[in-house]
Amino acid sequence: MDVSQDKSNDQTKQVADSSSIDKLSILVVSGRSGSGKTSVLNILEDLGYYSIDNLPLSLLPNAAHKLVNESGICRIALGVDIRTPRADLSNFAETYETLRDTYGKHAVKVVYVTAQESTLIARFNATRRVHPLMSQDIDSDNARHIAFNLPAAIKREVELLEPIAGHADIKIDTSSLNIHQLKDSLREHIGMENQIVINLLSFGFKYGSPIDADFVFDVRILPNPHWNPELRASTGLDNEVATFFADYPEVAEMTDDIDKFLSRWLPEFLHNNRHTVTVAIGCTGGKHRSVFITDTLQRRLAATVPQGVKVLAKHREKSRW
Repeated sequence: MDVSQDKSNDQTKQVADSSSIDKLSILVVSGRSGSGKTSVLNILEDLGYYSIDNLPLSLLPNAAHKLVNESGICRIALGVDIRTPRADLSNFAETYETLRDTYGKHAVKVVYVTAQESTLIARFNATRRVHPLMSQDIDSDNARHIAFNLPAAIKREVELLEPIAGHADIKIDTSSLNIHQLKDSLREHIGMENQIVINLLSFGFKYGSPIDADFVFDVRILPNPHWNPELRASTGLDNEVATFFADYPEVAEMTDDIDKFLSRWLPEFLHNNRHTVTVAIGCTGGKHRSVFITDTLQRRLAATVPQGVKVLAKHREKSRW
């Protein structure tokens, strides 16, 4: 018995069992060239998975060990395809069982992406990309190169990927799916709800407008505590600044109007396959007005947005305070 291996397995299972936030999930993503495997990996990355593409199958156990045990990553998507060495493909069953024995049967799943042959041919023709097996393929028995046309390459790929396809827990045919439908299908298969993060960002216009904002609100028309010597060193997070703003009804009205707009329209992003929305609120220096309103909106929205929406408040100019 390999005592060190048993110890490693025990430690791995402890990592999985002790995760109170994220359930351990290791997805081996494979599929036919042109079927959308890369798109699946990109979607999984958006959903919080740590994705690695074009990984030789023989390296999967080591990669999973480093990510889970050494980095504490609990959601992992490992992409493998026809470019992996042929010996790896023929030994897939052994690699698959190693992962399942180490991390548990429920933690490891194989996602196989496919499409109809006519769809694949149309996609390759539209993108003018070359199928991996069309440039060259090696006949290991005769140690010679074999050239394929596109239909032959597609057929040969199915044969080579059979060891992976035969172990697939999830099969997705993308022939009639657009990218949004693919995402919905994938989320249903892996049991994840759509999530969105709303980033409320205060900033100062004097330091430049944020280029990545989806919405920008200018609150420079509001009274500025900066001109009060007793409040100049304070920020929009301090009680004395809140007391100052309480004497100006336009501050509350501006906050209410922005709140009403965001409360009405931000939930719609849940149905539009968006993962993050950045709402920037700017004043002159990014220290008083924008900070106060950003912080106020964060508390309000966090209490009212639908489940699956996370609201964060960030203050870009905090290092300048």
